[in-house]
Amino acid sequence: MAVRIAEQESCVDRGFFASWRNDVPASIVVALVALPLCLGVALASGAPLFAGLISGIVGGIVVGALSRAPLSVSGPAAGLTTIVLAAIEAMPTYQVFLLAVCLAGVFQLVFSLTRAGVLAEFVPSSVITGMLAAIGIILILKQVPHAIGYDGDFIGDFKFFQSDGGNTLTTIARALREDFVWGAVLIAVPSLLFLFWWDKAKPKDGPLKLLPGPLVVVAAGVLANWMLGLAAPALQVRPSHLVQVPVARSPGEVLNLFSLPDFSAILNPLVWTTALTIAIVASLESLLSLKAVDEIDPKRRVSDKNRELLAQGGGNIVAGLLGGIPVTSVIVRSSANVGAGAGSRLSTILHGFWLLLSVLLIPLVLNLIPLSALAAILIATGYKLTKPILYRERYGKGWSQFIPFAVTIAAILFTDLLIGILIGLFIGFVFVIARNFRPSISHVSSGDASMVRARRNLYFIHKYELQKVLASVPDGQDVLIDLSAASYVDLDNIDIINAFIAGAPFRRISVLVKGDTADHDPRPVRTPLTETRFA
Repeated sequence: MAVRIAEQESCVDRGFFASWRNDVPASIVVALVALPLCLGVALASGAPLFAGLISGIVGGIVVGALSRAPLSVSGPAAGLTTIVLAAIEAMPTYQVFLLAVCLAGVFQLVFSLTRAGVLAEFVPSSVITGMLAAIGIILILKQVPHAIGYDGDFIGDFKFFQSDGGNTLTTIARALREDFVWGAVLIAVPSLLFLFWWDKAKPKDGPLKLLPGPLVVVAAGVLANWMLGLAAPALQVRPSHLVQVPVARSPGEVLNLFSLPDFSAILNPLVWTTALTIAIVASLESLLSLKAVDEIDPKRRVSDKNRELLAQGGGNIVAGLLGGIPVTSVIVRSSANVGAGAGSRLSTILHGFWLLLSVLLIPLVLNLIPLSALAAILIATGYKLTKPILYRERYGKGWSQFIPFAVTIAAILFTDLLIGILIGLFIGFVFVIARNFRPSISHVSSGDASMVRARRNLYFIHKYELQKVLASVPDGQDVLIDLSAASYVDLDNIDIINAFIAGAPFRRISVLVKGDTADHDPRPVRTPLTETRFA
């Protein structure tokens, strides 16, 4: 596995600019999607809006440069908003919180050195697919209000239950009933129809094949809203339904938007506990997102999870030093990156540069973009993650695949990403244990001969079954214990077999054990088995 990953990394590095024709337009699409998400996550976290943009830029440039993941995109994540909000409120100053972000990055570097990235490989594919489908549903449900002009929740809010006592479904109902803005609808509906049509009608050759549909939607949305202002001012989308990037009037104002950590609080225990909490949650979310992105990568490349932890650690150190909030690998931006046709991490890095340049040079132009146009892009992205065929495929693979898949979706919808994943993992492991409780040991008798055969590896959960089968062997028989199908027998089961062998003479039983070393010795085995033989 390590060799294969190394070879793939080498190929990625050699071809860094090989797919630039696809990466450049894809990076623009990702930047457009990331912009309101960065602002929304910062708003929900109780941090300055510019802190979200800092983290988006760092997630693109720094994490993209350090990582070897070809399609993953990092930035501020909605999954950390609760933790970050509580931490900012608990800290004496925002600068002390930034110190915790830097230390969280250091912890992630330690996680990388201890090879903690391997944990991602233990997540079943049914749970990962369920995570992707759940994110798709959440994107659709959460963006519908923005598409029709209701912006009571920030565009990156993924929680089902809201602070005002409502939920995602009641918000949609309220938007349809009370806050229906025709100007937003006139922009969102044609945009959505165009995106679905463009996916099928986009030319395979020529210059138009590289034209990203989301970029067309954003430009058309700005133009359409301007025309509504001329022809029907009552229908024009108001500033509250547009992107709202902080505007600095001078270089001095730009510098004032950055903050430095307060290193004098290095001995504060709250700083260290907050840092460790952020590091653990951010690392788990990054690993899960990276695993999910590998699942939807058209080239099916396998990313180095430990290298990703190193990249995330470096990103959080830089984000903390500049005044940003924590960064993680995020599935929404990464999915948009895949959907836009990116081929390498050049797209991720460029999206960070576009965010930086646009915030510094054209903030007033960005503030003309209707949120309904961006909502259409995210709804189209969400549909690609949760297509009906995905459910049919999982159902066709049996209940052991479909139930963890469905439970993961429901759990993420009604809780959050990490809790939903943990619930999905629990259900998946229940099915794994249930499969292992199927008969693993067979027993057949013929005359004065019996055979006890292990069908698969024997673990501690098979102790009772093994004891029951051996106890059922009649006295005075020649018994063959066939372990050749098991590549591993744990010590608990070895002890049971040894005990049976020790008591065999008293029951006039002759025992032959067939296994790794016993294959070459046809004589009955009455000496105890050892760990070196089977474990």
